[in-house]
Amino acid sequence: MRFVYDGTPPSVDNIDPNKDREFCGKHVIPNEKLIINPTNKGIQNVIVHVYTRSSGDDLPKTGPGTKTHVLANDECRFEPHVVVAQTGDKLKITNPDPVGHNANLNFIRNTAQNLMIPSGQEKEIALEEEEPAPIPVDCNIHPWMRAYVVVLEHPFADVSDADGNIVIEGLPAGKEITFAVRFEGGKLDEVKVGGKETDWRRQRFEVDLKAGDNDLGEILVPADAVSAD
Repeated sequence: MRFVYDGTPPSVDNIDPNKDREFCGKHVIPNEKLIINPTNKGIQNVIVHVYTRSSGDDLPKTGPGTKTHVLANDECRFEPHVVVAQTGDKLKITNPDPVGHNANLNFIRNTAQNLMIPSGQEKEIALEEEEPAPIPVDCNIHPWMRAYVVVLEHPFADVSDADGNIVIEGLPAGKEITFAVRFEGGKLDEVKVGGKETDWRRQRFEVDLKAGDNDLGEILVPADAVSAD
């Protein structure tokens, strides 16, 4: 599937840093709440994952994750903006910048942490519990900096790339699977799928999966549904 802005993409100003301007002011810091590809109108950073309360019993069994995801304080922004992880994975927070940062992780089920990350150092934490929503990560030193960590009990999730594309692999054919959609820049519920007005109640939708590729095509998001504010 591909998330597409249905209209003329708005002009979104970059961040004007008000701390450590000597360093942070050297870099282009985008407002990542709403990033739209000017060429193909693809919407970046939309999160889609299987909603296990409805479809958990239909998923193939998977063990705990073993990956280490890097979240960098890089040029006065977090990179990447969204980390999608599985329980059992680890999160390594690094700071290649010459200025100090912190990472305030407002976990709900995992232990909330506010970590100081001096220049050139890193901290690593275990992701032991599934989180009920994308968890914001803030730098209290540089208040414009924000990222999100998604922690699920399964690997069936993706975040849209610079063209708006979402790909989720390994799902079972012959099952109706419920998916949840989350987006920092707005509520994605009234959209167009296949050119038809569609109501994704509670930002969820179902797909009756067939063998092979299941391409939902372009998901048109109305202009008034999303904002950079």
